[in-house]
Amino acid sequence: MTSLHAHAGGDEALHRLEEAFYAKVLADPVLKPLFPEFRPHHVEHLTWFTAESFGGPDHFTRELGFDHIIRVHRHLEITEEQRQRFVALYLEAFDEADLPADEPFREAVRSHVEFGSQVALQNSHARTDADLHPLREVPRWTWAGDSGG
Repeated sequence: MTSLHAHAGGDEALHRLEEAFYAKVLADPVLKPLFPEFRPHHVEHLTWFTAESFGGPDHFTRELGFDHIIRVHRHLEITEEQRQRFVALYLEAFDEADLPADEPFREAVRSHVEFGSQVALQNSHARTDADLHPLREVPRWTWAGDSGG
């Protein structure tokens, strides 16, 4: 196997996924409080983050840095219902974005979103830096047989 980024179809395919996902969250009554307005660069930033996590280019780290993702989630006070809805909508968008549908890939994406949503949930309630999740860089998500490249 290859990286999740390559298997997905690269940045173009991940952009389709993030575009579909962002449209869903903007229209969703449970998530709307977390996404109160359209932000023109949000899809691009989501794409950069996912691409880098999946073994693609490090645009997110170079252009924004991991502190950016901590800052945007701080004080949002995400609920467990919102976290679960986020995961559900992401998987719906995955199904609609014409990405590979094989189960190992889908499971890797699901586990990535579950993990990331747990980190965001924790960071959204952090009152001090000590309360933040210890993750301080974009995680490199892998799957069985990934060469790590």
